Amino acid sequence: MLLLIFCGFEVSEKMMASSSYSNSPCAACKFLRRKCMPDCIFAAYFPPEEPQKFANVHKIFGASNVSKILNEVQPYQREDAVNSLAYEAEARIKDPVYGCVGAISVLQRQVLKLQKELDATNADLIRYSTCSEMPNSSSSNHGGRSKMSSDDHGGGGSSHGLSFYYSSANWNNDHSENGYPRGDI
Repeated sequence: MLLLIFCGFEVSEKMMASSSYSNSPCAACKFLRRKCMPDCIFAAYFPPEEPQKFANVHKIFGASNVSKILNEVQPYQREDAVNSLAYEAEARIKDPVYGCVGAISVLQRQVLKLQKELDATNADLIRYSTCSEMPNSSSSNHGGRSKMSSDDHGGGGSSHGLSFYYSSANWNNDHSENGYPRGDI
């Protein structure tokens, strides 16, 4: 363990590495060009290695407002508050009008679109599974379905007794953007 004598105090290597004891001011104090005091409210949440984090938060909320917010919340909630402010500030810089709400809206629309696709796929699976459960008979008319063997698909030689039914009515329908069949077809 390395010990140094620094202004009459013994300082270990570990203490020197921590940002709370280092001579380097926190990102907030450095940005604001002021001396970083030991009781600086920003020091624990805006380390000197992340100057852009504070710059974004300061640009959107202002240092005074951030300081007020951090003083109003419980100490165990401060890190979450800073992360929330940093996320909102970054989103607001990217999208000055909507900020986080714009990103949330885009994600909600994607979830709705994917839910519709999932519902349509599940409906197709149910429809196809009920078609494959139909009895295997030799009648030529099966309610709009044709009986086909593997020979009918150019599968070559023997069909090995395999046959299946398909419905030409729903096979290649044109679907709209939402995944459901269009009404004009």
